Amino acid sequence: MPNVLFISKDKEFAEDLADQIKHHAKDFNVINSLDEGQIADIILIDEDEDILRQYQQQNLKAPLFFITSHMEDAEKTLNVNHLIGKPFSLDYFLDELQASIHIFENSENGYLIFNRYIVRPVKKDIFNQRNGELIKLTEKEVAIIKYLYKAKDKIVGKNELLQEVWGYAPDVTTHTIETHIYRLRQKVEHDDPEAQLILTVDGGYRLKV
Repeated sequence: MPNVLFISKDKEFAEDLADQIKHHAKDFNVINSLDEGQIADIILIDEDEDILRQYQQQNLKAPLFFITSHMEDAEKTLNVNHLIGKPFSLDYFLDELQASIHIFENSENGYLIFNRYIVRPVKKDIFNQRNGELIKLTEKEVAIIKYLYKAKDKIVGKNELLQEVWGYAPDVTTHTIETHIYRLRQKVEHDDPEAQLILTVDGGYRLKV
């Protein structure tokens, strides 16, 4: 679930927009600060150009959004890829969030974070923060993890996972999924119960987050 770090001095506006994001875009987790170990997948800054410049100086990889009521001035003076002018359509704003995270996850800098793992889909690897191990993944292993990651807490059945990852290949069965999941676990978990990657639940699968 992508973390949206939302920074605003306007408490009423911030609470209202955060509620709208939580209600209409449940794939996103809105936070107003970073706890230890957390990473912002999107940074959303409301009106404060000084804060914007502070984050720009950090050369962060995550998409950086700036919301402003002075759009013309911002376009001339600020170097920001994602400018949102007030007032704005909620549908437009949410579309921009979705599009940016999709591009980011599939870019060279994209990553998925859960249970002290960091997965970089484009580079096809997974980093175990517990022991510092970096493990290469196959394309299918990445696709399995990405689909389970987007499903969040939902249990994904074997047939659903098979269809989403392999499509309608007639020579592929649920045994193929079972074999790939088994090999992925062996490659990453090393029989460490704390490092479980994928859980088997009610005949289906979900990530341990």
